[in-house]
Amino acid sequence: MKCTVISADPLRHRCRLLVVGCFTGELSPLVTELDRRLGGGVAAMRKRKEFTGAAGQTTLLQSGGRMAADSLLLVGLGERKGAVAESLRRAMGWAIRRVRATRLGGCSIVVDSDCVPLQEAAAAIACGSLLGEYSFDTYKTDAKKLLPPVGGVNLLVPPRADKGAAERGVAEAAGLCAGVRLARDLVNEPGNVATPARIAAVAEEAARELGFSCRVMAEDEIEGLGMGGLLAVSRGSAQPPRCLVLQHLPLGDATAPVALVGKGVTFDSGGISIKPGSGMERMKDDMAGAAAVIGTFVAAASLGMAVNLVGVVPLTENLPDGRAYKPGDVVTTMAGKTVEIVNTDAEGRMILCDALHHALSFKPAAIIDMATLTGACLVALGTEASAMFASDRRLAKELHLAGERSGERLWELPVWDEYGELMKSDIADMKNAGGPHGGSITAAWFLKQFVGRTPWVHLDIAGTAWEEKGVHYRPKGGTGVGVRLLVEFLKGRCQGE
Repeated sequence: MKCTVISADPLRHRCRLLVVGCFTGELSPLVTELDRRLGGGVAAMRKRKEFTGAAGQTTLLQSGGRMAADSLLLVGLGERKGAVAESLRRAMGWAIRRVRATRLGGCSIVVDSDCVPLQEAAAAIACGSLLGEYSFDTYKTDAKKLLPPVGGVNLLVPPRADKGAAERGVAEAAGLCAGVRLARDLVNEPGNVATPARIAAVAEEAARELGFSCRVMAEDEIEGLGMGGLLAVSRGSAQPPRCLVLQHLPLGDATAPVALVGKGVTFDSGGISIKPGSGMERMKDDMAGAAAVIGTFVAAASLGMAVNLVGVVPLTENLPDGRAYKPGDVVTTMAGKTVEIVNTDAEGRMILCDALHHALSFKPAAIIDMATLTGACLVALGTEASAMFASDRRLAKELHLAGERSGERLWELPVWDEYGELMKSDIADMKNAGGPHGGSITAAWFLKQFVGRTPWVHLDIAGTAWEEKGVHYRPKGGTGVGVRLLVEFLKGRCQGE
C-alpha cells in the first residue's frame, strides 16, 4: 500500500471515501460542516449515542452527492485530553480495516495535527494505516474469500500547512513499517517454511537490498566458536542451526555499536520435556525476537539511521529425537560456564547465552536482547506490555520512554542477585531453570550471567509477540513487536537523548 501526501481542502476533495477522525464529545469545524451537508446525520447519531467518537468506533455514511466525497468514514479518536500519536495510530488501524472491508481499494484521510505536530501526526496515520492493512494470506487459495488489499491512501493536509513535514513523516513510517511487516511475515510463516536456513536467506536478501551486512554462520563455525548451548538445543532437529551476525555501521568502526540479540527458535516442541499438544502450533512464533532484530535492521537501513548496530541471531528448532539434549545433561557454553539441564523447554536461554557472549566480542555500548522466553511473563503481564529486566538505569529509562512513544510499552521487573539461589546446581555452575516461581525473573538472571559489565536489557515478549483476536493496527497473528520500540530507542540515541 502506498501513502501519498496531498495539499487539499477535504470539503472540495473528490474521492470515493473520506476518513475523518473525531474526538469524544465534540464536533470539529470540519465535521460540523460535513454534518450540515449531510443533513444533520452525524449530530443525530451522537445524540442517540450510536457514534460518540470513542476510541475505535467507526461509522460509514453515504454522501448522496451532498459532498465532494462519495462516502464518509468517521473514526473515533477518544478523549482529546491526553491524545498522543498512539491515539492516531490506533484510530487509523481501525479505520483502514473498515476501509478494506468496503473493497473500495483506497481512501483519503484528513490529517488532524491538533493533538500532535504535523510530521508526527502524518507518521502516526501512515503507520496505523500500513500496519492495520496487513494480512498474511500466503497459503489461502480461494481468492474470492479474500479481502483485496488497500491499493493507496492519500493523506490530506491543509493547503497552507507544511507539506514537506508531512511527507517526511510518511517516509519515516514507510521505512519503519517495512521492518515491522517483514518481522510479522517471518513470525506468521509455518515452521516447515521458516526454518533456520530460510530465515538466514531472508536476512541475507534484505542485507543485499538495503546495504547492511549479514554473515551466516553454519554448524561447523558455530561448533568452532564453542557455542555449546546452541548446539545442544539443535541436536534433536534435522534442520541444522544457523547464527546470523548483522552489521549496520554508518559511523565507522571507531564508534561502539548497540548490540541486538534475538531468540530464534523456529519451532519449539519443548524437546524431551515436551509441551502439551494443545496450542503447540503457535510455537512457530518462538523466533519473534529474531524476527524483531532482522526487522529493526531493515528499518534502520531503510531510514538511513546514523547509529552503529550489531545483531546476533541464533536460529534452531527444539525437537525431541534420539540425539536431543536431555534433562540431567551438562552443557558447556561459549563463555565457558557449565549448565545443568533440568528442563529442555528452557531452551531459549541456552541459545541466547552463547549469542550474548558472542555479542561482547564487538565491544558494544549496550546490549538489548528480545525473546519469547517464558510463559510466566504472559501470566504476569498479559498481552499489553513486554517485561523489561535491566542492569543499567540509563538504558532502562531510554527504553521505557521509547516504549511510551511507540505504543510498545514495557514494564520493569527485578533481576536481583538473590534470585540466583533458585538456579544453583549441585554439579554445574548453574541450572537452566529455577522451578515454578518467578520464572521470568530467574530466566533473566540466567542471561545476566553472560553480559559482563556491559549495560544490558532483556525484553521478554512472550505476551506481546502474538495477537489472538486482531485489534486496531495489530491484525491477528504475529505483531512484529520490538521493531518500532527499538527504532524509537535508536532515534533517541541519534538525537543524543
